[in-house]
Amino acid sequence: MFEQVFKNIDDILYKDPGADSELDYVAQTSWVLFLRYLDEIEKEKADKAVYSGKLYQKLISDKFSWSTWAFPKDNKGELDHHNALTGSDLVEFVDKELFPYLASFKQKADNPQTLEYKVGEIFSELKNKIQSGYNLRDIIELADGLPFRTDKDKHELSHLYETKIKNMGNAGRNGGQFYTPRPLIRAMINVIDPKIGETLYDPALGSAGFLCEAFDYINTRMEKTTENLYILQEKTFYGKEKKNLAYVIGVMNMILHGIEAPNVTHINTLGENIRDIQEKDRHDIILANPPFGGKERAEVQQNFDIKTGESAFLFMQHFIKSLKAGGRSAVVIKNTFLSNTDNASVALRQHLLDSCNLHTVLDMPSGTFLGAGVKTVVLFFEKGESTKSTWFYQMNPGRNMGKTNPLNDKDMAEFIELQKTKPETEKSWNLSIADINEDTYDLSVKNPNLPEEAPLRDPKEILAEMESLDSETNSILKSINDLL
Repeated sequence: MFEQVFKNIDDILYKDPGADSELDYVAQTSWVLFLRYLDEIEKEKADKAVYSGKLYQKLISDKFSWSTWAFPKDNKGELDHHNALTGSDLVEFVDKELFPYLASFKQKADNPQTLEYKVGEIFSELKNKIQSGYNLRDIIELADGLPFRTDKDKHELSHLYETKIKNMGNAGRNGGQFYTPRPLIRAMINVIDPKIGETLYDPALGSAGFLCEAFDYINTRMEKTTENLYILQEKTFYGKEKKNLAYVIGVMNMILHGIEAPNVTHINTLGENIRDIQEKDRHDIILANPPFGGKERAEVQQNFDIKTGESAFLFMQHFIKSLKAGGRSAVVIKNTFLSNTDNASVALRQHLLDSCNLHTVLDMPSGTFLGAGVKTVVLFFEKGESTKSTWFYQMNPGRNMGKTNPLNDKDMAEFIELQKTKPETEKSWNLSIADINEDTYDLSVKNPNLPEEAPLRDPKEILAEMESLDSETNSILKSINDLL
């Protein structure tokens, strides 16, 4: 049901002059879907308040509630056409009244870690681009028909929203900015193994895939006590995101996954001086995929000890600084990080090896990130002890990766299993850090365990064998003729 509704909404947006791309489709679907979902959250909270004998104070006033402006119903429970806005009246209400009202929540909220504040942020950043009030009416009616009450409904909705984010990422040149393949994220989380009570941080949040998957991982494994549920909701997940649309989608994604007021902020992580990071700012776990190929200005580089214009390399310094002692991290980065010869790259590799135990490097095949066209590795490290040995695993799914053959969970299964013991195989090997060149700290992926290819044979040897085989064949034919 959800899938068909999403497709129908896309078809309507395709016809609207205000929505030009897959990015617009996601953004416009997001705000309608969010308000529909928020209406369900309000109903659930009101029902719980009644059961406990308390009074629930609604977040959204009656005039701006979904059941008033979006889908007023008659006595039969159907759309009340006499009171429902449509056409230009609907667009004017949304643009001039609804969005400004919701955006004002940002100023009225007690603190940033509330649902009220997140609603205000979302509607401060998003704009309604649907120009036809009739198209908007059709979209609203489709959204109203979606069920949101059961956990199964919410799971299906969040899954399909993830699919839309994936499509948005594939549609742009910087797909990795919005979408890290979920099988890769799940494998990274499986190796890191987060537990309730630990804090998880993604300073390059994007669509919040790492935090959403980590929420599911912890939630299915922890004891469901009131205290644990509070810790999971309020004291576990933290993130930062610079880009407007990515931030909104990330917050939306987390809320749809069940994290109502995520501890994420709309800020340029690299704009903060890492020398100001204190113990209270550090985390147990960092999971991230920093932007591919981003370039930072000189004034931003001043916030870091190792100066470089490469955004991902600045993020690496932030990751290391933001980990608690003993903290664990898994981050995606371009494979050139392992071998670049410029001074900043060499210094950064040395810093990582000296301050952390880089215990695992996962080498991913080309095509892992659809639309991005880069080769990546995943670095797994723990802060505190220097690196003595690093285990490399070269992912080879046995097929060309692409839109029709994306990464799947089965592809990652062997890596997850072998990572526990770090054996030497045709795909994996251990590198002693004592053996690397201290002038370059080169960690290039060079698999020493690949089967040796048979050497090319000398042409004279091949011709001699052919003559021998011809002679043998002629001898056999002669014997057969003699018998006949």
